[in-house]
Amino acid sequence: MIAASVNWTDNERYVGAATSRHAIVLDTAKEKTANSPMELVLIGLCGCTASDVVGILRKKREKFTALEVKASAERADGYPAIYTSIHLTYVVTGEVSKKAIEDAVKLSKEKYCSVSAMLEKSAKITYTIEQIM
Repeated sequence: MIAASVNWTDNERYVGAATSRHAIVLDTAKEKTANSPMELVLIGLCGCTASDVVGILRKKREKFTALEVKASAERADGYPAIYTSIHLTYVVTGEVSKKAIEDAVKLSKEKYCSVSAMLEKSAKITYTIEQIM
């Protein structure tokens, strides 16, 4: 089981922790001193799919030297202001076959990434791949 909690600290700031016992600061004010909860959702999506892609490329013995996953998103106008569309950009550096990258991203999106699977219930998720040799 995974558990999480958040404690209010001051103003619009909170400290959250989960089963791993690592803490993170959240901020819901207009002038942010930390990531907002919705920003953390996007960071979680990027981390989840990046982890999948790295694992798959390693198993394929591809010679990549860097991976960056960037997300941009649109939210609904009213409340709850859920994500309605998310675009992921995968930037892969190294001598990696285009097919290997495409297969890894597709497997992450369609099979492995739990965060993506949850978000796709309300948001259309698209992606592009950029390769740097």
